Amino acid sequence: MSNITPLKTEAEQALIAQGAKVAPDRQSAFARFVDAGLPHRRVEAYHYTDLRALLKNAPPPAQAGGRVTTASPLADIDAYKITLVDGHYDSSLSSALPQGVKLQSVSTLADDGADEKGVLSPDPVIALNAAFSESALDIEIAAKTELAKPIVIRLVTTGAHASYPRVRVNIGDHAKAFFVESHEGGVSGSLIDSVFEVRLGDHVEIDHLRLNLVDPSSTVLTTFGGAMGRESLYRGHNFVIGGALSRHQIFFRFEGEQSKAEISSASLLNKKQHADSTLVVDHAVPECQSREFFAHVLDDESTGVFQGKIIVRPGAQQTDGKMMSRAIVLEDGATMNNKPELEIFADDVACGHGATVGALDEDLLFYLRARGLPKTEAEALMLQAFVGEALESIEHDGFREILEALAEAWLKARSA
Repeated sequence: MSNITPLKTEAEQALIAQGAKVAPDRQSAFARFVDAGLPHRRVEAYHYTDLRALLKNAPPPAQAGGRVTTASPLADIDAYKITLVDGHYDSSLSSALPQGVKLQSVSTLADDGADEKGVLSPDPVIALNAAFSESALDIEIAAKTELAKPIVIRLVTTGAHASYPRVRVNIGDHAKAFFVESHEGGVSGSLIDSVFEVRLGDHVEIDHLRLNLVDPSSTVLTTFGGAMGRESLYRGHNFVIGGALSRHQIFFRFEGEQSKAEISSASLLNKKQHADSTLVVDHAVPECQSREFFAHVLDDESTGVFQGKIIVRPGAQQTDGKMMSRAIVLEDGATMNNKPELEIFADDVACGHGATVGALDEDLLFYLRARGLPKTEAEALMLQAFVGEALESIEHDGFREILEALAEAWLKARSA
């Protein structure tokens, strides 16, 4: 029987044509993308986010020299600042870094060899980034470094083109830091394919805040790969309001015992936005704890996706893993897809998952309205409390207040 080769979509054809300019040291990554094509619904991890159907265009890669014309919502925060414009490091929009932090812009990235221990999935979207990313930003935080201020890494897209930023952060033993990954800018026709990797040593404490604030008509595909050593703490916080089509995938692995990871997320979606949060937490060693909490608010005809998997490897005894996804659907036209999973290959564990989808509590809404609140204000108050549960774990008051203000503005726009 002859093999049937699927026809390439217009977006796939455009990406393949752009591959003529891919550097020789990245050709193997590009070949993997060409072989797989854009993921579709028959690929389990993309069942609810069929990129072959949803991605209608593939603009050419951006050139260096893009001009940033908008201020960041984070501009007033006292922080060390690093800026990438269309995937390229911009020193004029970046600040000096403190002792113990080194930054290097690597102009060539041979294939995707940065993922030496296989934390990232063999995913065609990651392969596409490896092929088209012209430089990677390497950040090294030395052992025993405790940063007095956060590091804000601003990733800005300036026009209707594609950007492929890639950031790698290595954190030495006994270090402590707070860093922000803020995706901003974009217009109709923008495509962002970003990869952000973090490797934690032993006895490390890290907060990582990721923001999707891109234009609501753009496409943003982001990947986070994290690995941590022994007796470390990772707190990850995600906030999503941008993008017509967005997908954020997280691959996190415990490589040292007695470590803990807490990952939370809040997504506010309206109109026809489609936002996918896909998560794999890999307990490869014993005595580690993970907590995941994802909150989604869906209005109009928006679509939310949560796919979460906790893997407990053989020998990873005394693993403690809990995962929860909660969604409030405000209109009949909105859709939420939940797929939590456990893969457990050890017997001395305490793991669980849950998922809920529902509307606002009618009894509580009646209670608030009976006390004089208009319906829109009562709904906004309830939604603020719902989203606030995902934001309350952000220990930096300034960032938490900014996100609370963005959520409040989103809710006010809904009721306007």
